[in-house]
This record gives sequence, C-alpha cells and structure tokens, in this order.
Amino acid sequence: MMTDKIQLYEEQPIRTAWVEDEEEWYFSVTDVVQVLTESADGRKYWNKLKQRLIEEGNQLVTNCHQLKMKSPKDGKRYKTDVANTEQLLRIIQSIPSKKAEPFKMWLAQVGRERIEETIDPELSIDRALETYAKLGYDADWINQRLQTIRARKELTDQWKSHGVEQGKEFAILTDEVTKAWSGMSTRQYKNLKGLKKENLRDNMSTLELALNMLAEATTTELTKVENPIGVDENRKVAREGGAIAGNARKEIEDRTGQPVITFQNAKQLQNLVTGLIESVVDDEGI
Repeated sequence: MMTDKIQLYEEQPIRTAWVEDEEEWYFSVTDVVQVLTESADGRKYWNKLKQRLIEEGNQLVTNCHQLKMKSPKDGKRYKTDVANTEQLLRIIQSIPSKKAEPFKMWLAQVGRERIEETIDPELSIDRALETYAKLGYDADWINQRLQTIRARKELTDQWKSHGVEQGKEFAILTDEVTKAWSGMSTRQYKNLKGLKKENLRDNMSTLELALNMLAEATTTELTKVENPIGVDENRKVAREGGAIAGNARKEIEDRTGQPVITFQNAKQLQNLVTGLIESVVDDEGI
C-alpha cells in the first residue's frame, strides 16, 4: 500500500510516497535533482546523470524503483523514477550542489517524523494543525477540517470493506456524494472556485465543510446498514447519503436567502476574514 505526499524543501515541492509494506519513503528523483541543481528541467539533468552512472557501471540506477506519481502539470499518474533514502543519498553524492548537506539533514528529518507518527499518530494531527495555521486558516476552520478528515477516513474504510477499489472507484463514489449534496460534480465545483490541482476541501468555507462532512458521514452509516457490495451498489448509497446533506443545504439557503456554495477559494476566504478583523479593530479602536 502506497501513500502519496508532497513534502516541501525550502518551499519547493518534492513528490514522495510512503510504502507501507516496506516501511520506506520513496522520493521522486527528478524533483530532488531539480531542487539541488536549481535546474529548469530536473528530468533532463537526471537523464544525463543516469546515463553517466550506467556508463560507469554504477548499480545504483538499476536498483532504482519506479512508482506511479501525479504529474505537477496535468495531475495524472505516470511512472516516475524514485529512490529510497539510502539510494538518494548516493545520488546526491554525484551532484555538485551547495544544497547537498542541508538536503541530507532534511531527509533525516522526514524519516524521523514518519517514525514518530507511526509510534504516536497524534503527532500527525499536530503537524496538520501547525501547517494549516501557518497557511493562515483560523482555528474554527482548522477544527472543522480535521473533523472532515476523520469522516473521510471512516467512509473510505467502509468502501474498502464493501468491495470498492482505492483510486478510480473511490473517485467515482466521491463524485456521486458531491453531486448529490452540492448539485455539482467535483470538477465543476473546483472550476467554480478556480482550482486546478488544489484540494477542494482546503478551499471550502466552514459551512461547505460541514455539509460535505454530513454527506460523507451519512453515507458511512447507510453503508453499514445497507451493506452494498461493489462500486455499482455503493454508488446508489453514495447518492442517498449525499442527498440528505443536499436537503440540508437547500433548507439553509431557503432560510438565509444566500447560497451555501461559494465561488471563493482559500486565498479569497482568508482575505475576507482578514478584512473583517481589520474593520472590527478600526471600529472599536483596538
């Protein structure tokens, strides 16, 4: 089982994957090379370096794995050269870079944090809190977002135990839930907010998050009761769960006269909150 994660080194994204069976981190070699060499195209640099290592008879290249990772360009998964920590350290030795030593320290930190989180899962929650806070989200939103993560995990666990495959089938069912409560597909929802690869939930308002969580939590409970097997049967339950949250959305909109779903993304929402705080400070003379 593989878990994708974008790790940041000096604010530069590096695609990584935690392979559960091996208890091993794998890093996209092209991403690392691009960061260390400050090259415009890490792929070209890595291809040249790889050829040189092959000519020298270095076994390092032949031992490198390939994993399907999301492309930063189109979001699709492609086979990507990856290396574990030990292999990556050996590759770094072949790259003249002033960033080599700081990067080695960063690698050690990534590995240490994963081990700590395995021993104490609460640490991963603490780091998520810290990350969202640094991005400017307020405490109420962060609390709501962490609740949605839990609800999502409970739902996907149910899907797995009811014959749904992770990946494409999860996406199909997620789309059904989203359409049923919001009236839009996931792609349409992201388009409304002007998003491309960004996480939709990270760009929802507190109320949007609450309704999305209601839709997923309801789908979880219905799945337990109705016991659907396979993607087609689960599709029906996903629509039912989403529809209950959809009815709640319509009732809120009827009472408030305002749409629940907003075109605003995370940046715009944060700017709105900042503006409200500043206006209160001005009005109260604080």
